[in-house]
Amino acid sequence: METKKGEKFEAKKLIFATGIVDDVPNTKGFWDCWRMSLIHCPFCHGYEFQNKKTGIIANSEHGFHITSLVNNLTNDLTILTRGKADFTEEQNQKLKQNNINIIETEIDEIQHQSGNLESLILSDGKKMSFNAVYGAFHFKQHSEIPGFLGCEFTKNGHIKIDNLQKTTIPGVYACGDNSCDAFRCKCSLYR
Repeated sequence: METKKGEKFEAKKLIFATGIVDDVPNTKGFWDCWRMSLIHCPFCHGYEFQNKKTGIIANSEHGFHITSLVNNLTNDLTILTRGKADFTEEQNQKLKQNNINIIETEIDEIQHQSGNLESLILSDGKKMSFNAVYGAFHFKQHSEIPGFLGCEFTKNGHIKIDNLQKTTIPGVYACGDNSCDAFRCKCSLYR
C-alpha cells in the first residue's frame, strides 16, 4: 500500500477496526443524552434499562430489527419513526401483536437532567416521557480504505465478513461496528 505522501507499507494481514459515523438528527438535547440515556445498542446498554419505559428512534427494516431486540428487554416500548412509518404489513402485524406503539411525529427536543432523559417534545407539542431511547440511525464508514481495497459491503453498509472476520479480500479483516451486521440475528419478533 502506498500513501498520498508516497510512503509504502507491506503486511501479510490487515485488520480494520475503524468504526462508523452515525448520521444523527440535529435535535436540541441530543448530544447531552447521547450514550447516557439516548443509546444505540441493546447488547451494550440493554441491561441498564431493562423493564423501563423505552423509545426507539428508527424506521423500516433496521427499526424493526432493533425493536425485536429491545422487545426482549421491556414490555413498555414505542417506536418513533420521525415521519411516515415504513414497515411491511407482516412487520406491522408483529409490532401490533407485541403491543408496540408507533409514533410518526418528528421530535423537536429531548428534555433531560444532566444527560438523563426525561421526555421527548414532538413537533405537534405532545410530550412523551421515557427512561431510555435507542437511536438506530443511518451511518457511513469512518474510513474509505476498505472500499478502495475492493472489500464488499452488506446492503446496510457494513464491511462484509465471514465468521472469522475475514472480508472478501484475502488477508484483510474487519471487526467492530464497521462490520457488525446485526441483521444476522434472528430474534423474537421474527419468529
